[in-house]
Amino acid sequence: MIATICMILFLMTSVILTLLVLIQRGRGGGLAGAFGGAGGSSAFGTKTADVFTKATAVIGGIFFLLAILTAFAMHEQPAATGPGTEAEAPAAPAGGGAPPAPAGGGAPAPVQK
Repeated sequence: MIATICMILFLMTSVILTLLVLIQRGRGGGLAGAFGGAGGSSAFGTKTADVFTKATAVIGGIFFLLAILTAFAMHEQPAATGPGTEAEAPAAPAGGGAPPAPAGGGAPAPVQK
């Protein structure tokens, strides 16, 4: 249950962090100027750069902590066994069955009666 909540919060935080990074204006132009982007103008004004930088730092810290918490929560869960997985080898028959095949991969020994 905790692992599921951590994963959902981790996913939401990663989406918010991605959007915050994409909204910010690049420093020094970079590829934004090469593709015709407005390198010198800001869509939200000049003071929002400080707010976006601080918000990115806070969300980045939350992302980092949620990554660690999610890893610990997933590690503590026992492995699920479904219909396609085998938890244990089947037990040998109680009496009179054929002996198991040799480890070398050869044909099984004949059963004497």
